[in-house]
Amino acid sequence: MKQNRYKILVLSDLKETTDQVLKSTAGLAGIVGGDITLFHVKKPIDVIERESQLSAFRTINEKNLKIKRRIERHANHLLKEHNKQIGYKYTFGNVKNEIEEFIKANKPDIIVLGKRNAKSISLIGDNITDFVLKTHKGIVMIVGNENTIEPNQELSIAALDGKIPVNIRFAKELLSCTTSPLKSFKFVNKGNDLTETVLSPNLKTEEYVFERNENTVQNFSNYLLKKKINLLLIDGDYKNEKQKEGLNQSDIKSFIKKTNVSLLISNN
Repeated sequence: MKQNRYKILVLSDLKETTDQVLKSTAGLAGIVGGDITLFHVKKPIDVIERESQLSAFRTINEKNLKIKRRIERHANHLLKEHNKQIGYKYTFGNVKNEIEEFIKANKPDIIVLGKRNAKSISLIGDNITDFVLKTHKGIVMIVGNENTIEPNQELSIAALDGKIPVNIRFAKELLSCTTSPLKSFKFVNKGNDLTETVLSPNLKTEEYVFERNENTVQNFSNYLLKKKINLLLIDGDYKNEKQKEGLNQSDIKSFIKKTNVSLLISNN
């Protein structure tokens, strides 16, 4: 395990799923040994709604206090329910710029996001999930709406082709928190022979095979829920080295967008 504690950054819009995201983050932090910081950005256009300068300052102060109270409410809930303290910071400005600057200044090991609501355009700004995946060269956890990580409870973990992404440095700690076998999901094109997967001899693994078609992503997502998977490990730089196998980079992106369980993405 890393000698220093992992720095875990939660990017939050403070919407209704915030407590769920923080709970799953607390579960991960308890496993890997991490400290949590919540960061929230409010667009200036959402704050300044009045014309006069005095009214604008008054509005900023009102919004400032409101945001602080909301964050403290979530922090107190996490402390009361799961005995986990968090730090927090919030600011006003361009969402992507402020997030990028905060990442550069604080160098988090893991960034946590909530799952995008299918009815909304974004999480905290426009396409923040894609932006973070492009900006942060490290681990990103996207907390799903189903089978969330529960603090102090065992995990059911899955991986594509039975491969643990190499830059998940705390994979050993994750796997030590599950007594169930690692679930390995493999995808093949219709009519192609299934090539043998070489799995680690040290891992107890169950392998499942899906035929790739127009319903692959939905079928896969449904099966993850059925098998009660808490965490799917994904190599964000996945490259298909075996042409007979059906998985490709576009499939990976679809999994990230449409899968309802939590994802842990290694992003080199």
